[in-house]
Amino acid sequence: MNTGLVVFESKKIRRVWHDGRWFFSVVDIVEVLTESRAPRQYWGVLKGRETQLLTICLQLKLESSDGKKYSTDCANTEGMFRIIQSIPSPKAEPFKRWLAKVGYERVQEIENPELAQERMKQLYEQKGYPKDWIDKRLRGIAIRQNLTDEWKDRGIESERDYAILTAEISRATFGMTPSEYRKHKNIPEKSPANLRDNMTDLELIFTMLGERVTTEISQIEKPEAFDENKRVARRGGSVAGNARRETEKEIGRSVISKQNALAITKQRKLLEEK
Repeated sequence: MNTGLVVFESKKIRRVWHDGRWFFSVVDIVEVLTESRAPRQYWGVLKGRETQLLTICLQLKLESSDGKKYSTDCANTEGMFRIIQSIPSPKAEPFKRWLAKVGYERVQEIENPELAQERMKQLYEQKGYPKDWIDKRLRGIAIRQNLTDEWKDRGIESERDYAILTAEISRATFGMTPSEYRKHKNIPEKSPANLRDNMTDLELIFTMLGERVTTEISQIEKPEAFDENKRVARRGGSVAGNARRETEKEIGRSVISKQNALAITKQRKLLEEK
């Protein structure tokens, strides 16, 4: 599943791409429209009173504030319009327009993937990332997508299995799993921050190398069993790990950095001020 956050009037709304459509967290939208301090309770009362609303919801996994994923009531754009009609709010109309726009943009992006890339580029620019870093990050996203597509072809389905294979590549490349890497960079355990958004240029490059080589090996050997996929992931990561160590010998320092997103964007601001 592809997941992501969208923002309406500074409020974050969780969503997940499922069965060819975006599904939005109902509780998040209830909170936006009602400004309630107890949106789950509000939604519980509403769906208890209007039981037909339950028929338009699906239970999908979304990340909570504690960093874990839980089954959450979600509805697609059409379903959300019906739910909004049941919530008296002065924000209802502007929210409907926003929701329609979000859905339309996704359709455009499917028809023209370059629009999605351009949108992501703009988001990173707004956050203050340097242009050359953004180019690498976007390239890394494409490489990662190719890898996950390859894993799907090999029969990998669960998010847990994706996480295990990714950890194998990371451990072979950097000597750390993603969770260990987050601790190394002082990213709070419960933070939804993406580890790769906190990587330096070189860290992104070796991440890409490990995942690209893993994809190439998998496409050639077509592993079937999960353990075979783990070995391929480890081999792909080892290629990147060896290259990282050779690079470190040449440049006289470790590629693995404690720098996080704050340091990367601050560095850009300092360069612009000079």
